[in-house]
Order: sequence, then C-alpha cells, then structure tokens
Amino acid sequence: MTFPLPGEYNPNFGKYIVLARSAGGEFAALYQSNTEEIFRLLSALPPEKQDYRYTEGKWTIKEVLMHLNDTERVFGYRALVCGRGDSTTPLHYMDENLYADHVSIAQRSMESLLAEFTVIRQSNAFLFSNLTPEQSAWLGNNIDYKVSARALAWALIGHAIHHLNVLHERYL
Repeated sequence: MTFPLPGEYNPNFGKYIVLARSAGGEFAALYQSNTEEIFRLLSALPPEKQDYRYTEGKWTIKEVLMHLNDTERVFGYRALVCGRGDSTTPLHYMDENLYADHVSIAQRSMESLLAEFTVIRQSNAFLFSNLTPEQSAWLGNNIDYKVSARALAWALIGHAIHHLNVLHERYL
C-alpha cells in the first residue's frame, strides 16, 4: 500500500504519517512488525507496571493499550467505508477521552488486552491487504475533511509508534 498524498487526510494526522514513513518499509511488513513490537514490549511488563501512570490524570499502560485497541477498531471501520467507495457516510470524530472514561479495564489482564489487540490488527491486516491500490485511495467523508483508506492505515502505524515512544519516554 502506497503512502497517502497530503490531501487524503487531516493535517493533524500528518504527524502519524511522518512517523510511519520514517520507520521505512513496505506497509504489510511494517504493520506486522509494529504489531509484534507492541506485543513484545507489553507482554514483558511485570504486573506492577501494567497499572502505572506517570502522573495523575494520565492513562495507565493498560489504558494506553485499550486506547490503541479502540483506535484500531475505529480507523479500521473508517478504512472499510473509504475502501468500499462510500463517500457520503459521515465518519465522526472519535473522542479518545470519552472512550477511555467509559470503559472498565480493572478486571482485564494485560494478556486479554494484548490478545484483543492482536485480533483487531489481524482483522485490519486482512482488510488492508485486500484493498486494490485504487480502493485504498478512495476518499471518505470525515466531516471536516476527506480521508483515504491508505491514510488511515498508515496513520495507525504512526499512532502506535507515537504511543510506543511515549511509553518508552514516560512510563518505562
């Protein structure tokens, strides 16, 4: 899957696209290695670190992973809408803090959250690998801007890299 052109995404996504581009490589291989890197890092955390937050009001490591899961689901749906040529269905903004405030992960294990992450990533990988180059460039209606399936796909990699960087800088 090729990189999106600047008019295929909200400029706010640009930081994620840049992070994905700087990682280098072909999309499918990079998406898989990114998945494996997250799995390796978070599955090795001792239990006492999993609920760690670096300051009051910030997410715990498990909450960061839940945020990645939610984002993968939302962007996967958006990419499906775009890749099917639906340019009219409105793709509304995702309020990440609202989502985080309305999920309970207290009873969830890191293993459960990682299994969910892996399954969502596998599902999205099937979607992305089966879009033609033309389908991946089709634009959907993200309310204030147009967005392509390939922009969403690459943004997912960059978004995960962003959170990996935050985990390394502030949590670990």
